[in-house]
Amino acid sequence: MASGKKSPDKTPVGKKIKEIIFSSQGFPIFLSFTTLAILFVLFRMKNVEMDYKISKSNRDIEKVLLDNKELKAKNARMLSTDKLRRLAVAHHLDQPKQDQIIVIP
Repeated sequence: MASGKKSPDKTPVGKKIKEIIFSSQGFPIFLSFTTLAILFVLFRMKNVEMDYKISKSNRDIEKVLLDNKELKAKNARMLSTDKLRRLAVAHHLDQPKQDQIIVIP
């Protein structure tokens, strides 16, 4: 033993792990844990991807809501009574008479 050779009962740890993993009992367990780990990573990546899509959709919704508010404000300015009266004067329009007004219920 002084010659530097290892005795057969003292195998390296790596070799022992390989024997356990690739044995008939250890391989299915190793394969199951490996599959579970890969599935966990894949589902986590899909979750992160969905979070990005949701946050992008929320930003788009906020932008559309802001645009809608701006358009409603512009519509209110365009249909204000002062603006309509100025347009009527500019185009030589008169106030409608009582018999010209039609009320739609």
